[in-house]
Amino acid sequence: MEVNSKPDNTAVRTALWRALHTEADAPPSIITDTIGLELIAPDEGWRQRPDMHVEFTRRLRASMAARARFIEDLILEEARRGIGQYVILGAGLDTFAQRRPEIASGLQLYEIDQPGTQTWKKQRLQELGYGLPDWLHFVSVDFEKTSWWEALQQAGFEPRKPAVVASTGVTLYLTREAIRDTLRQLATLAPGSIVAMTFYLPINLMDATDQPLQEIAEKGAREAGTPFVSFFAPEQVLQLAVAAGFKEQKVVETKDLKQLYFANRADGLLPASGEFFLVAGT
Repeated sequence: MEVNSKPDNTAVRTALWRALHTEADAPPSIITDTIGLELIAPDEGWRQRPDMHVEFTRRLRASMAARARFIEDLILEEARRGIGQYVILGAGLDTFAQRRPEIASGLQLYEIDQPGTQTWKKQRLQELGYGLPDWLHFVSVDFEKTSWWEALQQAGFEPRKPAVVASTGVTLYLTREAIRDTLRQLATLAPGSIVAMTFYLPINLMDATDQPLQEIAEKGAREAGTPFVSFFAPEQVLQLAVAAGFKEQKVVETKDLKQLYFANRADGLLPASGEFFLVAGT
């Protein structure tokens, strides 16, 4: 494995939170995903990490579980509708291909991310026996130097055919100009395509319960050299989608995810309030 081949810290944390949801929260799980934990194979003390504290991170990991479930429900619905291409922009340690091969194998699935994360991930998938099926395409991109759109087409993506594109946990780290450019590019997808992208609220629009945790997260991100850059109110996201050229657009807020996945839970588990989805169609 190359010297610089290692997964992004944010991707690792998100995957561990998904696993912790399965382990620590009462059933039924919003999503059952322990394959990321299997890939990472952390030291036995990983649950004692400050960012894995069972109570402190409860709402955050609920958000990560709901985020993953929302995307999974969307791709299952669109696959039944006949869409045959699925692109994950900023894939990290996504495990849809390994968890749901009965669906994924009927798609051409493109995972786009940094070379280091992808080299590491491919190595681990092979070591654990998951393999690299021919319908799963790893598109390694240095986002500062290379066009992800060109790299995606070089990997076999067919821009004239409809696709589902998911991008979660990415816009927080991008400038508004970069986000605008990405949405404009995605708006050129074939008619019938769907884009689902997460955005983060400014701290003053979050529930008071979540603001202290957000302050800690922002401080940690700055110290790690990956500062949070862009926050949006829902109406600003809709304006971006309209300006980019999408024919349809809606925002799915935390309250919508609560109704979808948390309404009848006996344990009172609820997602944090900071993240919501733009769902846009061409």
